[in-house]
Amino acid sequence: MKEQTILTAINDQYNNCAIHPVIAQNNLINRVDVFGLIKHKIHLLLAVLFLALALPGPANAHRGAKGEVDTCRISVGKEVIHFSAYTPTLSGGRSFCHIIPEIGLTDLVIDYEGKKLRHTTVEFEVTKEPEGSRVYYHKPEKIKKGSIDAKVDFTPYGAGDYLLHVTVINEGETIDSHLPFSVGIEPAESMIPTKILIPLIIIMIIFVGMFVMSKSKKEPPTTEA
Repeated sequence: MKEQTILTAINDQYNNCAIHPVIAQNNLINRVDVFGLIKHKIHLLLAVLFLALALPGPANAHRGAKGEVDTCRISVGKEVIHFSAYTPTLSGGRSFCHIIPEIGLTDLVIDYEGKKLRHTTVEFEVTKEPEGSRVYYHKPEKIKKGSIDAKVDFTPYGAGDYLLHVTVINEGETIDSHLPFSVGIEPAESMIPTKILIPLIIIMIIFVGMFVMSKSKKEPPTTEA
């Protein structure tokens, strides 16, 4: 009976010694598989990020290609006018359209994209909404050069919503068009597009996860006596 007990203890100890390396090996294999999967995901995300950088910019960019949607363009009948705003003393040469982030002296630039409007009488006006009070007014005239640079100081009028009015008078026909914009109530658009920022955040999270897993990988597996 005593010899059988000793043999059973020896057998159990042998089994334990054999099982622990197998468990450790399986854990190592699982970790290798996880790291391989993570590397695959990183390569995939990098490919997506590369494609995001290679794709054209958002549709609301200024001066899009012909036929491209540009919300800074005003359709006046069959013709098009492009609107842009600059605050040189506040933001250098950066161009704005629907959102002018700071209040101050602003250059409102209105360009004809075609030549037909140069032979028509055009009237421009900027009002503060919703009250409709006039901020800027350009009397009706034919603008042969096809461009207007209006300097407007929005400081006395304060932050708020504004509206650009364009009225074209041609052969007794009047066409009214409008473009809304805000001054001093919204921050400037981010310099990093969202479609680029999100993949970068995901990649950073994956790298942090890999770092944590590599730390746990270095810890030797505990063995029972």
